[in-house]
Amino acid sequence: MRFELYTEEKDDRPVFITGNFNNWNPKNYAFQLTKVDSFNYFIEIEDQILATEIEYKFTKGGWENVELDKHGKITPNRKVKKSDSKISDTVEKWRLNWGPFKEEYFPTAEVISEKFYIPQLDRYRKVWALLPYDYHTTDKRYPVLYLQDAQNLFNEGSGFGNWEIDKKLSILAEYGRGDVIIIAIEHGSEDRIKEYIFDNDNIANGSEGKKYIRFITDTLKPFVDENYRTRKDRENTGIGGSSLGALISIYSGFLYPEVYSKLLIFSPSLWAEPNNNFPMMNFRVPFKIKIYLYGGGQEGSKMVKRIHILKNI
Repeated sequence: MRFELYTEEKDDRPVFITGNFNNWNPKNYAFQLTKVDSFNYFIEIEDQILATEIEYKFTKGGWENVELDKHGKITPNRKVKKSDSKISDTVEKWRLNWGPFKEEYFPTAEVISEKFYIPQLDRYRKVWALLPYDYHTTDKRYPVLYLQDAQNLFNEGSGFGNWEIDKKLSILAEYGRGDVIIIAIEHGSEDRIKEYIFDNDNIANGSEGKKYIRFITDTLKPFVDENYRTRKDRENTGIGGSSLGALISIYSGFLYPEVYSKLLIFSPSLWAEPNNNFPMMNFRVPFKIKIYLYGGGQEGSKMVKRIHILKNI
């Protein structure tokens, strides 16, 4: 079966076809289209691998670079019958690294408090809430994800990078996913290391991680549940962060599995716990915790090795 494609935008990135014939792999080189010129492409696919009803889309090598309509909106899956011998399609626009981002789907960022009191540490901290774009127009209740290092999550110009979670949430919302409230706690600047180290005075003299975890669990979470439309149960509560923020989030999940069912762990500072001496409570009925664990091979010579060791404990 032959698929011919005309693209209205000049874009020299290679074009791929994906669908129910290749497990929706958006960058399968066996399904890369042949380029005729800057606007025309084609591919011939053997009939025996095609279903009777074919569903497919075109990409530039990933879902972040998928086809869009002329308004920059998501297109439905294309559908044709195997009995058609030749298909001619047109793509009007392409996504580029998930852009363009739709402002109408951006979360609403609210400052819960410029100086939220931390009784466990007798100090104050700025705390944010990122609410789903439709929070104020619905009566839905939402899961909650508590994230460390708010300065690095969505503020432009951060000295240590920017997760751009506001943009990521807008993409999820555009696809009808990502209904979640993000509670972002700013780090304590000069107190950051002490607050994110659980109990290791060799790294941080006077480590305060135990108290910081109690702040989020015993003080901040009850406040959020009282003042926002949240789903309070553990199945709808997660915690996460990166670097030392990821480390303290691991401790939070292992110490309070009855509170947190999901951990978002990016580039954890496992050098601070090389022996993985994380406290794990022994319950009669063990809690199931989902952990998203991520680290890159260029983040130091031992990052990936330590992540694999943690994964297997």
